[in-house]
Parts: sequence; structure tokens; C-alpha cells
Amino acid sequence: MFEYLETLDPVILALLATLFTWGMTALGAALVFTQKNMNQKFLDSMLGFAGGVMIAASFWSLLSPALEMAEDGPVPIWIPAAVGFMVGGLFLWGVDKILPHLHPGLSIESAEGINPKKKKRSTLLVLAITLHNIPEGLAVGVAFGAVAAGFDTASLASAMALAIGIGIQNFPEGVAVAMPLRRDGMSRRKSFLYGQASGLVEPISAVVGVLAVTFIEPMLPYALSFAAGAMIFVVVEEVIPSSQEEGNKDLASLTLMVGFTVMMILDVALG
Repeated sequence: MFEYLETLDPVILALLATLFTWGMTALGAALVFTQKNMNQKFLDSMLGFAGGVMIAASFWSLLSPALEMAEDGPVPIWIPAAVGFMVGGLFLWGVDKILPHLHPGLSIESAEGINPKKKKRSTLLVLAITLHNIPEGLAVGVAFGAVAAGFDTASLASAMALAIGIGIQNFPEGVAVAMPLRRDGMSRRKSFLYGQASGLVEPISAVVGVLAVTFIEPMLPYALSFAAGAMIFVVVEEVIPSSQEEGNKDLASLTLMVGFTVMMILDVALG
């Protein structure tokens, strides 16, 4: 199987991988066809799991390879990782301040960005998850770009493990958008469409990521670290707080550890 996949263009591979992650978002959103309300403990546990997957992916699939790739570079190996990581976090922080969005579970008065109250609640919810999906798509793109560039520390199996992990944690994100819209009275069909739409940005950002590192190979350690920093910002700023704001702190913390362990196993076993 891997032999066949290795013959495909890295852009095609990144697209296929992020179509899977988008599909997992749609699968989560599709739960609106079976129920109107989601058990809060289940949702918080899924969000905690998603946070653990993202933290593990940030190190095992992104930062660790970035450090190894920088070993033969002209600067100390920690510089690309440190610079890329901080720039990635600052980039998401800046977009978070500009893009109008509303985190799931909050009232419209808590919307962030520029002139958020001029947007519909449904649009703000989709924009929030879309914002968080940008670094995930970039992460998959640069991972496959690293494979295409021929780095010894990058493997197709590891890139696929990253895509699988991100796909798994996309499931609760689809739920987190679609369910609140359904509770607000939106039809099942529209709630599903809005929920799955939040994952559309991943194939786009993946193509950007893979093309960038394919044409500018020396930037790869920075690009991997950038994606890691952006994902960690998302976890700390949104995923963990959302998983604990309903009082299920212990459950969310334990499932975060489970998510971290699952992603670590996927990356080590497949990579």
C-alpha cells in the first residue's frame, strides 16, 4: 500500500489526507440527523481527547522532526523550532483578534474579532472552527511536503498517522458547530451543512503547506514548527477551556491524556 502511495504527487496525497479529515468533521456534524442535543459529558470528553491529540501531534509529528531536520543547518538546531513555534502562535493570535468568530457554547455577546455582532451566529460559529482548522491543514501539508523533499526524518507513514490523528479530533469539532445551531432552531440539513463547512479550509491550507515546503525546502523546519505553534495556541486558547467550562474538568483532563497517548502510539507505531 505504502509503495503505491509513494508514487503519488505529494499535493494529491495531502489533498486525500485532508479530505479524510474534512470527512470526519462532516461525520461529527451528521449527528444532528439523529439527535438534537448531545450529552455534555460526552462532548467535553471528545474535546479533551481532541486537545490531547493536537498536543501530541505538535511534538511527535512536527516539532521533533523539525529539530532533527535542523541538525545539518547553518544555525543551532533549536532556532528553527523556537522561531517557527512562536511565529505560528503569534499568527493565530493575530487572526483570532481580527476574524469575527464565536466559540461554541458562548453567547453572541462573547463574540470576538472585528465587528462580530454584524455577523449571524451561525457564521460566527463556523468561522471559529474554520480558524482552528487552518493549522491542522498546514500541519498535514508540510508533513507530506517533508516526505516529498526526501528528508530522512520524514516518512509517509508518519504523515498518514498525523492525518489520522487530526481526523479523529475533527469529529467533536463538527459536533461543536452543528449541535448548537440545531438547538437554536436551525433545520437539521442547515446545521449539518454549516458544521461540515468548517472543515473545508483544511484541504486548502494543506495544499498551501505542501507547495511552500516543496519549493522552499530550507524553510521546512520552520514550517513544521509554525504549524505546531499554531496548534498549541488553539488547544490552550479554545479546546481545553471549552472542554472544562461545564464543570467536567477531571473527565476532560483524563480524556486529554488518552488522546495524547493515542496520537503518540499512532506516530511511533506507524512512523
